[in-house]
Amino acid sequence: MDINITNLVVETDNKLVLKGLDLNIKKGEIHALMGPNGVGKSTLSKVIMGDKHYKVKDGDILVDGSSILSLTTDERARKGIFLSFQNPISIEGVTNSELLRSALNARSEEPIGLYEFLKKLEKNTESLNVEKSMLHRSVNQNFSGGEAKKNEIFQLLTLEPKFIILDELDSGLDVDSLKIVCLNINNYLKEHKDTSVLIITHYPRILEYLKPKYVHILLDGKIKMTKDKSLAKEIEENGYNFILNSKDEVSEEKVNE
Repeated sequence: MDINITNLVVETDNKLVLKGLDLNIKKGEIHALMGPNGVGKSTLSKVIMGDKHYKVKDGDILVDGSSILSLTTDERARKGIFLSFQNPISIEGVTNSELLRSALNARSEEPIGLYEFLKKLEKNTESLNVEKSMLHRSVNQNFSGGEAKKNEIFQLLTLEPKFIILDELDSGLDVDSLKIVCLNINNYLKEHKDTSVLIITHYPRILEYLKPKYVHILLDGKIKMTKDKSLAKEIEENGYNFILNSKDEVSEEKVNE
């Protein structure tokens, strides 16, 4: 799935958060978005998903050449856009299996067969090394932070999206769980080669497993710098000050020169 974000200006609570953001992600590419707290990284993910708390003042978001700004959140999800939440919410009284079967049926012309559905769930629980009893628990109800994050990826594997947004997936996961989760995502991307990914993170650790083609730095509502994955290490070693003091904006075109 091709994602083209142009001159995106976004306001929330009468405050401009994104101030002309441009970002292009081609089919099959993995991009990472980094930046200090409060610069709008999670805002971008929520705007892409159509969160009504954020008002788009200017610009556009194109998915495979068509604007999605007029679409509701569920319509965007049906197109194949998936957001793994930074802080997954719980839904009391709705089990994981009920949620996933409803979601799959909502985007299919014919209901998914029970046998096919159960086999799919069984395969994904084994891949992620999670208890099968999780299927019958209310969504994220009384889940630990790590369980909730694994559950997000379980949903991803089951729903098979075309554009994946991972908002601080590494937060709350121990080293072993992060490896398992990233292994499953990488295996998924091998099978679904046209799937594009946007990783929002503070730390380069996850980028050792999910290797982005580009790393973007978001500052003051815009992409300030774009380089290859080595940029994440520069940030870890030097912080964001060297970018704040830089007079040059490095773009994807310069990286490819």
